[in-house]
Amino acid sequence: MTTTDPRMIRGDAAERDRHLGALVREHEKALLAYAEKLLNDHHLAQDIVQETLVRAWHNAERLVESEGSVRGWLLTVARNLVIDQARSGFNRYEITGADMLDVAQRDHADAVVASVAATEMLGSLSDEHRDVLVHIYLRGLTVREAADNLGIPVGTAKSRQHYALNRLRGHGRGDRPPPAPSDGAGTAAA
Repeated sequence: MTTTDPRMIRGDAAERDRHLGALVREHEKALLAYAEKLLNDHHLAQDIVQETLVRAWHNAERLVESEGSVRGWLLTVARNLVIDQARSGFNRYEITGADMLDVAQRDHADAVVASVAATEMLGSLSDEHRDVLVHIYLRGLTVREAADNLGIPVGTAKSRQHYALNRLRGHGRGDRPPPAPSDGAGTAAA
């Protein structure tokens, strides 16, 4: 009689646990090798072996009554668990009940309209004013950094930013914007 002879599993709980521990020691390596060969994944194979041994523990009486070897029963359970795992929705990245979720998609039409409007508004500015706003607001630079990049004094960059924003605010309210100040004629600091 081997240490894991099914007939030895009968008895009180302590004796049963001792014999099931022997079952684990005797068959764990073979089960792990078999599951790894089927799965090509060591960690998933460990999970399969653990579940196989838990089922053996829960079905100890079946091991006693079965015709055939204990290892054969364990390998069959492991194989069935591998097949179940491969067929599961988790393996195919399915979400149970996903068809029940009715997720409304955001309508991006408002963003498109706003983008077109912003492009038109920026197009209404002079190149100098637009460049300052692009550097400050779209590229995220400070006024000083924008001035350095554009090769203009900081005060000029601040002035162009001020006049450009005022023009865009008027355009956004529907006011007819005043003509863009030119660098030579209208204001000295523009």
